[in-house]
Amino acid sequence: MKTKYEFNHKETAITLFPKNGKKLPQAEEAEELVLGTCLVYPDSIHEIELKPDMFFSDAHQKIFAAIQERANKGIVDLITVTDYLRQRDQLDSVGGPSYLTYLTSRVFSDQMINTYALLVKQAYLQREYVRFGFELANIAYTEDLLDITEFAESSLFKLSDITQVKEPRQIGQVIDSLLKDVESIYNKEKILGGVPSGFNSIDRITGGWNPGNMIIIAGRPSMGKTALALTLASNPAFRGYPVCFFSLEMSDLELATRYLSGVSGYTNVEIRNARIDFERLCIKSDEIATLPIYVDDTQALSLFELRSKVKKMILRHSVKLVVIDYLQLMSAEAGNREQEVSIISRGLKAIAKEFNIPVIALSQLNRGVEDRADKRPRLADLRESGSIEQDADIVCFISRPAYYKISSIQLDGKDISTNGLMLIDCAKDRNGALFTIGLYHNDSLTLINENME
Repeated sequence: MKTKYEFNHKETAITLFPKNGKKLPQAEEAEELVLGTCLVYPDSIHEIELKPDMFFSDAHQKIFAAIQERANKGIVDLITVTDYLRQRDQLDSVGGPSYLTYLTSRVFSDQMINTYALLVKQAYLQREYVRFGFELANIAYTEDLLDITEFAESSLFKLSDITQVKEPRQIGQVIDSLLKDVESIYNKEKILGGVPSGFNSIDRITGGWNPGNMIIIAGRPSMGKTALALTLASNPAFRGYPVCFFSLEMSDLELATRYLSGVSGYTNVEIRNARIDFERLCIKSDEIATLPIYVDDTQALSLFELRSKVKKMILRHSVKLVVIDYLQLMSAEAGNREQEVSIISRGLKAIAKEFNIPVIALSQLNRGVEDRADKRPRLADLRESGSIEQDADIVCFISRPAYYKISSIQLDGKDISTNGLMLIDCAKDRNGALFTIGLYHNDSLTLINENME
């Protein structure tokens, strides 16, 4: 039913679409009931997740902004909100005191505010999708394909962030979920709580790479980061876990060559120059060709592109692990390089949490390592951003003492040779113990094992 107060306060900057004459999606009555409930029951504003621009009417946007401002000051009611709008010369434009009184007169309970807020948010998202569609159609005529794709993916990414609201769970529900996982391991229905690294010495401590975790594998150039990443991808794949490998540095053909080298016994150079027994190489290639490893070698990958690709791979191939080689080669819009890396780091952690999968990201280290006698990396060496250390659940450093002409080291109380040794130093584990273990790296064949072979 129309009321005498429904006049110019209903106007907004865009009410009709050009040419088609359709009204924008809106939930005007729900907006009125949300505002009225907040004025009568001030505590209810903390029950909803709305922003002023989610309201269709310009007047409702101003009123809700005033309510939020007064809530931050601790006092929300009809008088304080009216006074706030009057002081900013906005009272007449929202319909005056009579309209605010009308809003409160419609409310008799705060029990339905979440329902009303949901209707407001749904209408807002519908308007945003329509706006996105019109903008996409317009730029499709004028921009190049790369800009069109980036706009489309970034816009959808922002909208999906609004739609994906995770509700809090009572701690008993969380404990029940945990006990089910523990019971499965206890009954040997599954071996680990997470995706196996394939190295027993690591999995015994970490329980595998846990869902929602971001794992940083960091090292200086020539330490074997890519070789380790390939192994951390193939080990779970051999156990039936689908893996998506994003290679920003090497092409998919280069990665395939490294995998073939590992299973065939031929070096990368021998394979590239065809100094091989071709029939034997083909037979050996089956060991890798049938694995559920999906390689993407897109350069300068953005967070928006990565999220979109990960979502597709989960839907199509049930991917359980994402590996990125390497973090600093991704792109993000920011004022400087440190801010850019911080955005990427936070984005990778967000992707891990959103899709509930572990994300392994390789990272470069600064030159501080070179100035130390033992050449062992530290958390302060993480290149270009301290936020990597903050966002990561696990940070592991890799180093090869022999590369620096160090012939032996102490490990687990023993003096051992560094020939072929790759040290894995876990400097941060949010949920477990720190550790140092030794793996063995056959550089010519891109092989990494727990024992010297």
